[in-house]
Amino acid sequence: MPIGYTQIPNGPMDRLYRRFYRFASRYTPMLDDWASREARDGFRRAQKVAYDAVEAVAKQLRVGMTEREAAQLLADHLAAQGTQRYLHRPFAWFGEHAGFYGYGSYGDYHPSDRRLGLNDVAILDVSPVVDGYIGDVGYAVTIGHNEMLERAKAFQLRLREDIPGMFASAMTPAEIWAEVDRRVLAAGFDNVHAKYPHCVLGHRVFKVKPKTGRHLRLGWGGFGWFSLETNVELFKMGPSAALGPEHVGNKLGLWAIEPHIGWQTGGCKFEEILVVEQGRAHWLDDDVPHVREAGPVPVGIPGCGAAACPESVRRVDVSIAHR
Repeated sequence: MPIGYTQIPNGPMDRLYRRFYRFASRYTPMLDDWASREARDGFRRAQKVAYDAVEAVAKQLRVGMTEREAAQLLADHLAAQGTQRYLHRPFAWFGEHAGFYGYGSYGDYHPSDRRLGLNDVAILDVSPVVDGYIGDVGYAVTIGHNEMLERAKAFQLRLREDIPGMFASAMTPAEIWAEVDRRVLAAGFDNVHAKYPHCVLGHRVFKVKPKTGRHLRLGWGGFGWFSLETNVELFKMGPSAALGPEHVGNKLGLWAIEPHIGWQTGGCKFEEILVVEQGRAHWLDDDVPHVREAGPVPVGIPGCGAAACPESVRRVDVSIAHR
């Protein structure tokens, strides 16, 4: 499967894949009892462990540090908290890698020897398994100042406010994907999650059997991102597990939503768990770093929701954003 998404399929195999995806995404196998208070508390704990890790490592970032070193700090922090199991390995992307620019295959997405520069964006992404529950988060920071990152975060906070309403509506996952893509491009950014495997805007989170010790991981290409046990569970769920541009199936459940946008020299993402019920959707927890950092809701400014976005910040200057 080629990196990126195009409206017109890239040949007969891509066309066949899309038809299969649309058909198979309608089948949603039985998942864990995600609606119970116990399950939601478990996923919330796992998400907090993940956020604590990225915030702690963000404070340790230094100019000259490599992506591999940052990813190892994430792994070490989680191990110190008692978990060495995950959905996918810890990721760190710096500078243009934060927008996946220059990548030719999914294997390139692993942390590299790319070094962090002053004012570069750094994206940290972890998904620990805590007592069998998966928490998957992404967090964007910089050492110094990066105006494009500030604008990207302001845009993403407005997007965060609107996403629950999309899931609560009659829109299919494919229509939600297309609407987010439209907004990203209209704001002058590139859609980076379109470069993910299956072009996912998000994926289901689920519970696995609680275990101790290290994970097992397949070390090839995109499959090398994920632990073996979670690869097996994702395979069982099939296309219904990935919120891609061809998903037309059931939205109910818990989703790790991860809008990822980019410009020529960087990128920005957030990732957190969304709870989707019948006719209602809400974020699992609003006490998350990218919301706290935005400060209190300004009075009298429409469209700001849970995030502060004064008019001077809300405007995105598309003339300087890379398309």
